[in-house]
Amino acid sequence: MEAIAFKLSGRTAFFKKPDVNVNTYFTYNNIHRIALLGLLGALLGLEGYNQQSRRIREEGEKEELNYPEFYSKLKDLKVAIVPNGYNGYFVKKVQIFNNSVGYANSDGGLLNVREQWLENPSWDIYILDDDSIDKDLFKKLKNCIFNKECVYMPYLGKNDHAAEVDEPRIVQLNRIDKINHIDSLFINLNIQTGKGSHNGKRNFYFREAAPYSLNREHNFYEFREVIYTNFKLKNCDDMKNVYEEENKVLAFL
Repeated sequence: MEAIAFKLSGRTAFFKKPDVNVNTYFTYNNIHRIALLGLLGALLGLEGYNQQSRRIREEGEKEELNYPEFYSKLKDLKVAIVPNGYNGYFVKKVQIFNNSVGYANSDGGLLNVREQWLENPSWDIYILDDDSIDKDLFKKLKNCIFNKECVYMPYLGKNDHAAEVDEPRIVQLNRIDKINHIDSLFINLNIQTGKGSHNGKRNFYFREAAPYSLNREHNFYEFREVIYTNFKLKNCDDMKNVYEEENKVLAFL
């Protein structure tokens, strides 16, 4: 089995969580699956939420507009995400903006908006070549990544945060019979941790509820618990779409 691999990075990133606390908007710690599919869709020139809304207004509701185009065409794509931050974490800082538009502040003054940004985020991304999407579309995506071409500029959450796509390569994957650790983000499926780390380093364990898919009716996020850890793992031999690439064990989402 083969996969496309590349390094995804930027100076900053902001993957907004749906919750807000006193005008502060928080970010997910890692790029989530929907944001990554949106970024790949931008490379390909696939339409997003705004174009979907416009077409629904102009053409009315119909089957092909149940999802934005990028999700409709890429939702079955399998991706693996390996954070390059220390123990999977990135430095976060809160940025303060002045929002002076009329609807933001009925008194006509300035409203301070605070956003929590990731600083210098970086991930190794893997895209499984398993015929899960149209072959011509996959080939076009491969060309975009290897030739550093895009139809729309890719960004990390918002267009304030430019994305860099570097170090493209093709990697060979091997199936694994016995899984005792995973080096990428993976979905929690009642997997248990053992004692100690698999690599002899200090233990770390990170998890958060992150967007995984879109609701068909309203395109709301559907969440799954995502884990990143170096603990030894138990009860995960039945996991699907787990492969080994050189010395890394990758779980494809």
